[in-house]
Amino acid sequence: MTKVLITGTGLFTPEDSVSNEELVLAFNTYVENFNTEHAAEIEAGSVEALAPSSVEFIEKASGIKSRFVMNKSGIIDPDIMCPRLPERSNEEPSILAEMSVKATREAMQQAGIESTDIDAVLVACSNLQRPYPAIAVEVQELLGIEGFGFDMNVACSSATFGIQTGYDMIRSGSARRVLVVNPEICTGHLNFRDRDSHFIFGDVCTAVILESDAVASAEGSFEIVDTRLITKFSNNIRNNFGFLNRTAPETVGAKDKLFVQEGRKVFREVVPMVAELIEKHLNDNSLAADDLRRMWLHQANRGMNDLIAKKVLGRDPSETEQPTVLDEYANTSSAGSIIAFHKHKEDFDAGELGVICSFGAGYSAGSVIVRRSA
Repeated sequence: MTKVLITGTGLFTPEDSVSNEELVLAFNTYVENFNTEHAAEIEAGSVEALAPSSVEFIEKASGIKSRFVMNKSGIIDPDIMCPRLPERSNEEPSILAEMSVKATREAMQQAGIESTDIDAVLVACSNLQRPYPAIAVEVQELLGIEGFGFDMNVACSSATFGIQTGYDMIRSGSARRVLVVNPEICTGHLNFRDRDSHFIFGDVCTAVILESDAVASAEGSFEIVDTRLITKFSNNIRNNFGFLNRTAPETVGAKDKLFVQEGRKVFREVVPMVAELIEKHLNDNSLAADDLRRMWLHQANRGMNDLIAKKVLGRDPSETEQPTVLDEYANTSSAGSIIAFHKHKEDFDAGELGVICSFGAGYSAGSVIVRRSA
């Protein structure tokens, strides 16, 4: 039976970062301006006054302290409050493809391969900047990769779903090496004027190289023991933007064309779903929670991760067992668990086990059990 290895990971981090203090200042300035402009309506009861945000509120609700962004100036301008990323000509590399190439180069270096060694490219992320041509095919062209590529979207679970797709390709023999890339400009679909969610997302790109054991040569790789995916429909995390509603007059300024969620419902429903997924996945592979050295969980909310890990382990997790990058990167959708894996994997000894797990809108969740190779 063909073994599939993760032989390299890469990370592209934007140069700009926005702290909670900067974000709160912009938001509260907007709130003050709004309440002043609509003072009469607020007094009459026809308009509801907006409430300010605070650094303490953000950190308590999420564990986030800052986030990297592709454009800072637009986000912290109270009159704009969204990233300003100029549209590029068709002759220029797209933003997502450019991010993907940068992350991929690090992953290839770690794996000890050239772009011509790769057979397939999967761009798996929560938001694609265009429907076609596929970003994956553009990445393929920019890197000089033969074979094929395609895009896929499973929201925050896109990376683990992409890993299983590549894993299945290699096991079936349709590819020997697969590149899975996760370019996430999450600030582009975030409503920075919504107090309950204005702090959630950041931007980043991760890349993973999957190889058959027959061709892999890099030391310190991770064998994929098994993968497991699950989806369950829910409206509690949603984004209704799409080409069918692009020109409808009633969509102008509509909040549901950006990221919206029922946060408390998501917490209540997703935590047990994910914990059960990991527990069953381990059990089906004759493994126990104590066999795991680490869980690299989706970086959406510190409280969710702590509770999921506690349910799986039967006790509070240590920072080593469940590392977080959420405080520095915020929620980066599908890339979050891969950032955690990328930054916290080199201390593993041969034979030690871990789980990469992501979860989010859909609902969707993916679990990937890995073992450090000799």
